[in-house]
Amino acid sequence: MSKKNYKLQARDLNAYYGNFHALKGINIGMEEKAVTAFIGPSGCGKSTFLRTFNRMNDFIDGFRTEGDILLDGKDIYDKNIRVDELRKEVGMVFQKPNPFPKSIFENVVYGLKIQGIKNKAVLEETAEKSLRQAALWEEVKDNLNKSALALSGGQQQRLCIARALAISPSVLLMDEPASALDPISSAKIEELIYELKHEYTIVIVTHNMQQAGRVSDYTAFFYIGELVEFSKTRTLFTSPSDTRTQNYITGRFG
Repeated sequence: MSKKNYKLQARDLNAYYGNFHALKGINIGMEEKAVTAFIGPSGCGKSTFLRTFNRMNDFIDGFRTEGDILLDGKDIYDKNIRVDELRKEVGMVFQKPNPFPKSIFENVVYGLKIQGIKNKAVLEETAEKSLRQAALWEEVKDNLNKSALALSGGQQQRLCIARALAISPSVLLMDEPASALDPISSAKIEELIYELKHEYTIVIVTHNMQQAGRVSDYTAFFYIGELVEFSKTRTLFTSPSDTRTQNYITGRFG
């Protein structure tokens, strides 16, 4: 790999669940303020790899890694790294919307309150900014005390994005953020990703190749734990260099 300054980088990364070799010698660098999509069949390692960037796999018994994962050139698995600080820097949005059973406002400011921020003006300002960034403010501004669980699925997912943005991360990880949503809500999430990349580095796992083609600048194709191919999205979809990529994107398997 070149000496380029990547926002996120994996070097010779291997990952294991017990004896199962889930990721095999991954080398990749992701640029700042760009959208990188991970595609590939189910069980190929996409989500496992995504979760290494905020160490979500640490919660899984028997999980271990070899090699390096770097954020701004620093190894995030270094023993001196505080995982809570890392997760402020690297936000995460999951496949299914997971709002807390609290008000819309309390959902958005939850992370700030955990950090000990109690200033009402700061909380209100952050809530409005984050909801605006998540394209939800106009829909909820008069009902901030309403339960987040009363929102539609698409609104809940945008609320979860607002909650992730409120703690000011520089990276946003998205694990199939639109797969549980209807087409209109999915389109809103895609528009949102396009807007957010001007301020954040975004990594998205998606089963939807059309979605990867629409929202990402770069695409990585994974197959059975290997990174088969990584390039600019247009290049990967129009002239892939590996026959496995070609077969996947043309629907021959997957």
